[in-house]
Amino acid sequence: MEVLIEEILIYGLAILFCGLILYFYLRKLKKESTLVGEKIEKAIAEGVHEPVSLHPYIDLNTCIKSGACIVACPEEDILGIRNGRATLVNASKCVGHGACFHACPVEAISLRIGTEKRGVDLPHVNQNFETNVKGIFIAGELGGMGLIKNSVEQGRQAADEIKASLDKNHGAAYDLIVIGAGPAGISASLQSKINGMKVITLEQDTLGGTVSNFPRAKIVMTNPMNLPGHGKIKLFETGKTELLELWQDVISKNQIDVRENSKVEAITKRDHSFEVTTAKGEIFTANRVLLAIGRRGTPRKLNVPGELLEKVTYRLLEPELIAGKNVLVVGGGDSAIESALLLAQANQVTLSYRSDKFSRLKPKNETSIQNAIKSNLLKVAFNTQVLSIEDDKVVMAEGDDKHILPNDLVFIFAGGELPTQFLEKIGIEIKKRFGYTVKSHKK
Repeated sequence: MEVLIEEILIYGLAILFCGLILYFYLRKLKKESTLVGEKIEKAIAEGVHEPVSLHPYIDLNTCIKSGACIVACPEEDILGIRNGRATLVNASKCVGHGACFHACPVEAISLRIGTEKRGVDLPHVNQNFETNVKGIFIAGELGGMGLIKNSVEQGRQAADEIKASLDKNHGAAYDLIVIGAGPAGISASLQSKINGMKVITLEQDTLGGTVSNFPRAKIVMTNPMNLPGHGKIKLFETGKTELLELWQDVISKNQIDVRENSKVEAITKRDHSFEVTTAKGEIFTANRVLLAIGRRGTPRKLNVPGELLEKVTYRLLEPELIAGKNVLVVGGGDSAIESALLLAQANQVTLSYRSDKFSRLKPKNETSIQNAIKSNLLKVAFNTQVLSIEDDKVVMAEGDDKHILPNDLVFIFAGGELPTQFLEKIGIEIKKRFGYTVKSHKK
């Protein structure tokens, strides 16, 4: 009897102990779930809950709530655990690292562009990066993969696919012409050289593509990446100058032929190869063509009187050389915010934004702009639009009211337009994608 009583006490205490552990665990889950729910409600109110570009899609039937995706994500509050499953919180702030996809132990996450309701215009590209025009490939931002690290990886993968597809004895001057010397283009050029291909790279601007147009102090990479011809790059909180210098060095050491200021105006099919014509009248021939031109090559304009004045520009190159000016920055995205903050250090800056509040900003930029507003570092004019630009002033509209601002310089950051006309001229199909799954590879 004593043994039985002792066993009952032992098992009873064990059950009680396990029950307490389960109670506190469930209470903790409920508390975390409630907190995530509050974050989602706030994200909906701020307009950052719905994804706008590349984002994780979670298969709820597969998810085991390991939390690995949340730990792996380098951004803040993109994902959370709610009701026992991973869920999107600030989806529009996702920048497409893909770390969550690689971290998930049961492959419950895929990377998608667009949603069931919100489509995104993308060129037709198959799983091998080839377009509907046989021999023309696309990698990087133009195909939906915007982050530097991801674009570099896609450029490498595309170069391998192109190598395998080359026609023997094609007769063209080059095996491959890479159009665009941004992250994807540089990576593809390096990998092509490693693969023994004869390659030339044409860039309409300067080496670095879109990255070269970032403000000098802008952070452009926060994660390590593998660059062909160099190896693993472990740079964190990297500015554009350091990254561009690294690319220049790798390009030089690998003897990659990069032709800057060579804007491509036409790509014509010639038998089994292509004839590529630049704005300078130069003609190059290659068996294959890779488009790595990005989506922001053509800045979106306001189409207002005076926009053609020399004081109007769509990029900020050297903010440290601008001082004592009346500056208007137009836009409400991360590029506009970052540029306005840099210019405000030595100028009188007004930031014009057509909406009544900022949305979809990176957390650091959201904090920085709010602090700048509180400290009167710059002026933010919400619900305003530019009506006209003149030599020494800008006419603004706020509802039915008009305002005149003294002005020396105007910087417009209204986003970029997909080079639709150029792509359609080549024959590449463009489709609106809804919930389109992007090709990715587990590491």
